Amino acid sequence: MNKKDKTPFLLKFVRWFFPKLERVAPPLAHRYFRKIFFSPLRYPVPEKERQAENFAKPFSLNVEGKNIHGYRWGESKSYVLCIHGWAGRGTQFRRFIKPLQAAGLSVVAFDGPAHGKSDGSKTQILEFELVLKQILAQEGMPVGVICHSFGGGAALFATMNGLEFKRIVNIGSPTIGDEIIKTYLRNINGSWSTGEHFKTYMQKTYGRPFDEFTAMYFVKHLPHHVDLLLIHDEDDREVTIKHAEALIQIYPSAHLMRTKGLGHTRILKDDAVIQAAVEFVLHP
Repeated sequence: MNKKDKTPFLLKFVRWFFPKLERVAPPLAHRYFRKIFFSPLRYPVPEKERQAENFAKPFSLNVEGKNIHGYRWGESKSYVLCIHGWAGRGTQFRRFIKPLQAAGLSVVAFDGPAHGKSDGSKTQILEFELVLKQILAQEGMPVGVICHSFGGGAALFATMNGLEFKRIVNIGSPTIGDEIIKTYLRNINGSWSTGEHFKTYMQKTYGRPFDEFTAMYFVKHLPHHVDLLLIHDEDDREVTIKHAEALIQIYPSAHLMRTKGLGHTRILKDDAVIQAAVEFVLHP
């Protein structure tokens, strides 16, 4: 039996439409790519995630006029902060909750700007940093941070800019600038010409090359040592394992745990992955 295709209709349309737009109106295609690069899709929430949401203590933050929806599981002041990936949700870490609580820790997560139940239609790493600052002002410093995909870059970016995270677990996290752009382009059947125009736009708009907004740059400029565990699946097609391998080359104190057959999102449900992440934040 074939698995049900969960690809949103909008993404299917863009995959058909975008290469045609590139051919007939390249400037329009370049502007549209910039728009969608910062506009995450919202996927349906599975029932098991809704159940996890039901026993969370919700909280909200206001970040530059956007209401940010947060979740807290547990009463302990010692907690682990979970940061989801692009187009993700805080409740994607539902399988981590009970093991962390069994270790005496609470779990705090949130839906990033333009994600899940939070406000907004577009966002970027700078906004995620503002959310993290507010959470730490409210909750104090976490015992550790467990991140998925884009969330790993957000954690390292905030650390580079002064948040004193000491232990970070990055699961399936992208690190290489050109590879990140190529992943977006593959998802919409775009060409590298659009990627080059995007890099020029980033340089002109932010006064910094796109590479300075990637984990490869962040990890080189951390103000203090971070105990870092990278967990990556060899069959991850969205963020290939070359991202983790490249990062560990320039940050050799990091640990790399390889998995196989889990892909990019199912890895968050794997018992061995969860156990490794929990043990690392407790005993790096």
